Amino acid sequence: DLDGEESYGAYLRRESAQISDAYSSSDRSLSELEGKFRQGQEQGGREESRLGDSFLGLLLHARALLRETRHVSSGLRDKYDLLALTVRSHGARLSRLKNDYLRA
Repeated sequence: DLDGEESYGAYLRRESAQISDAYSSSDRSLSELEGKFRQGQEQGGREESRLGDSFLGLLLHARALLRETRHVSSGLRDKYDLLALTVRSHGARLSRLKNDYLRA
């Protein structure tokens, strides 16, 4: 059965053309899939990079806040020490004034 063709050669040429068209179509589809796969990988890489950058930014911000807190804490400790020294000094002066008052 030549499927409507006049000769076996014409039949084979038509079959060969159909196979060639199918191959071209599948090759084109495969190329599109490969392109989409590469795009997906690139987008995934960009998302991972963005997440990594975001996480790194948060870490750097947290580190800066900790440094600032440590600096403020150190300043407060110095102020506390100064305040304690002042209170002791005033306490000693008040005690001396009280003793002077009681002796007078």
